[in-house]
Amino acid sequence: MPASPSTARAINDRLALRLLQQEGPLTAGQLKQLTGLSRPTVADLVERLTDAGLIAVVGEAGEQRRGPNAKLYGIVADRAHLAALDVRTEGVSVVVSDLVGAVLAEASVPIGGDMGTGPAVEQAVTLVERVAKEAGADRLHTVGIGAPGLIDPATGELRNSTGLPEWHRRLVAALQERFPEARVNVENETNLAALAEQRDGAARDRDTFVLLWLGHGTGAAVVLDGALRRGASGGTGEIGFLPVPGTPGPPSAVDCEGGFHSLAGSAAIVELAGAYGLSAEGGSVREPVAAGVVRGAVGWVVGGPTVSGGDPASADRFLDTLADRLALGVASVVAVLDPGCVVLGGEVGQAGGEVLAGRVEERVRRMSPLATVVRTTSLGGSAVLRGALLTARDAAQDDLFTPPDR
Repeated sequence: MPASPSTARAINDRLALRLLQQEGPLTAGQLKQLTGLSRPTVADLVERLTDAGLIAVVGEAGEQRRGPNAKLYGIVADRAHLAALDVRTEGVSVVVSDLVGAVLAEASVPIGGDMGTGPAVEQAVTLVERVAKEAGADRLHTVGIGAPGLIDPATGELRNSTGLPEWHRRLVAALQERFPEARVNVENETNLAALAEQRDGAARDRDTFVLLWLGHGTGAAVVLDGALRRGASGGTGEIGFLPVPGTPGPPSAVDCEGGFHSLAGSAAIVELAGAYGLSAEGGSVREPVAAGVVRGAVGWVVGGPTVSGGDPASADRFLDTLADRLALGVASVVAVLDPGCVVLGGEVGQAGGEVLAGRVEERVRRMSPLATVVRTTSLGGSAVLRGALLTARDAAQDDLFTPPDR
């Protein structure tokens, strides 16, 4: 059946707003060309969206740069402010943006393991308040949070996971209390990273792929036929628990030590590098020590910045052994899902670059008959924040891009 007039108007409005989001400011003529709508229909929707405070004239275009046909319309970016959080066991990072996703302010703060739950939550919430103030945001419309652990598919809440700080679970409620007008959504960090890689990163040309997260810990996210798959209990991608050879024993239901995490987590990579005489200093909320070690080893191989100690031959052997380990996890995923593409994400995946991705792909090719491309992330550790911001923006726009019917 044909859509009712009100439904047709809502569809046209949403189409125009999405084009303005994707293309930037447009004239009414450009909207007509891109939407295929008639001139009167475009004029009507422009008036309707302007009256709703969703779009405004932001300039003029054309040689003459005057007259109604030259007016450029753009989304009113400060109609809503959004916050995105990347919550790690070592700290939290925050960005605040406008409605179109332009970052206005950002900051990070470490949170030590010896800090109590209450002080840790307060420090994180205070950081969000400070960044929002720096961004000039009087209120937040939507807050997107990326955190490690399982998200209950029934409630959307972060489940209690052994080994993760209690302040992670308390943070969601604290933010909702401190920002009562905001929508607060939480998602697994690796899932958000995969969404960011799909929209803006290494998997833009793929509707089916797996992201292998390599950072302080390990994780995976599965995108099949364009959709993120979470599983019956929200646990799809908990690859740290994958039983693999080369560990003292299998993992348990409450501890991933003995699983793939024991081979590919940051601590395991640093220990492996030490066995080859390689070391690196530092580490932070945003980057584990392992990323510096891997980046330095790649530097030894390709002639770039290096780590202390070691030599090109040792670095080469270290990268080979690391690729052996990663290939175990990748080949297991490939055997079950046949994704065709695996992205090595996170800070370690970014540090390894094409050098590490190429070695992993070569090994997987020998281990599996299923053709699989292994790529390096183009977003690195920032993918979690980017994914949280994208989902917050989508949620806010879904809410605001439905102007009231006249």
